[in-house]
Amino acid sequence: MSLKATSEAVAATQDIPETASARLPTFAEALRVWWTVGLLSFGGPAGQIALLHREVVDKRNWVSDARFLHALSFCNLLPGPEAQQLATYLGWLLHGVRGGLAAGVLFVLPGAVVMLALSVVYVVFGQVPLVAALFFGLKAAVLVLVVEALLRVARRALKTGAAWAMAGAAFVALFAFGVPFPLVVLGAALIGFLAPSAFRASEHGKAKEGPPAVLDAVLAADPGRPARLASQAWRAGWAAVALWLLPVALLMLAGGGVFANIAWFFSVMAVVTVGGAYAVLAYIAQEAVQGYGWLTADQMLVGLGLAETTPGPLILVLQFVGFLAGHGAGGIVYGVLASVLVLWVTFAPCFAWIFLGAPFVERLHGNQKLTGALAAVTAAVVGVILNLALWFGLRVLFADVREVRLGILEVDLPVLGSLDLLALGLAALAAVCVFWLKLGLVRTLGVTAAAGLVLKLILG
Repeated sequence: MSLKATSEAVAATQDIPETASARLPTFAEALRVWWTVGLLSFGGPAGQIALLHREVVDKRNWVSDARFLHALSFCNLLPGPEAQQLATYLGWLLHGVRGGLAAGVLFVLPGAVVMLALSVVYVVFGQVPLVAALFFGLKAAVLVLVVEALLRVARRALKTGAAWAMAGAAFVALFAFGVPFPLVVLGAALIGFLAPSAFRASEHGKAKEGPPAVLDAVLAADPGRPARLASQAWRAGWAAVALWLLPVALLMLAGGGVFANIAWFFSVMAVVTVGGAYAVLAYIAQEAVQGYGWLTADQMLVGLGLAETTPGPLILVLQFVGFLAGHGAGGIVYGVLASVLVLWVTFAPCFAWIFLGAPFVERLHGNQKLTGALAAVTAAVVGVILNLALWFGLRVLFADVREVRLGILEVDLPVLGSLDLLALGLAALAAVCVFWLKLGLVRTLGVTAAAGLVLKLILG
């Protein structure tokens, strides 16, 4: 080969990363998407996962179904809100650490601002019926969007009989037997590790026909991209650990008080909340109400209602708890400071888990046993989403849902007489908008929110 030909070959090789990266969405385009997701992330983890899937998989084809579910499986193994961590993971894959930070922060920021504002309104004016009426229609729409996403994800993720069986077993274990979420996920991972070929259809590139997803095409042209992103991610991960623990240590050394108690308690919650907020809400309520006396049981229910009907992770209920704890110690200023502290010690660890773990998970694609484990978790996640969707749907459509024991089974069953016909009608309206009129996400939410507000104000 001539010197000129050799030089051209080397130059072409060096240009691969730049050429591949040029096919990615720009950072500004991604910011607009993460901001949209943050504003519209209603409905708890099931609705938020559905929204993320719609935006980055179906609408823009930035990420493949298989890679999306692979990332989701990892996030379900972590403590903290899985949907926010999934957004951080996807942002990191697209644009490195700055992409992960942008996606994770914007996922939380709109909901945090709304929750803080509603917390102030609550302590000053009491209940906020106008806000409740506005979000009533949104809840009905989110229920339909969750069902649509569940059908779509199940159709693409469950490609083998074993995957279907795993999804069904996960749902039954959670819904009927009350098996702790971490045990369901770990059990699925163990089965997938021992029998990886049973879930082989969940591997990348097999879940969707047509052109490859943008990120898959980039990684095919530039396979060294994850390794280049890894070192920066690990540095960011350890920085997140330091930024999380340093304020906690300083507050503890300062001699206690409400801020030290808040920092310590919610830092512990950030570590033990495997399975998301639903897994530990009862414990949080017990400790915050009975242990620390920060708020009453009725106020805890108010906070949970606000968190379920505002954008952002359900774990933002902790922000409401922190605000009332600070407010009780020193008024609204203390409440705001405590609220910010809760956000810091709750979400800084989430960035640490992703930046420290995601580079390792990306290396698992070539390991059949470990990939099989995550593929089995992916199948189980379909059952998890179904359980969350049912939990959410029962509470949207019925005013009274009771825990009933049927032999060895313990299930949530609605009181049929408590069916909310208004909620059912709004859900039907949302179904028409989504499945028949194809109005899209924003317009569907707008129609049902406006309808809910008008009907609530008219009917009381």
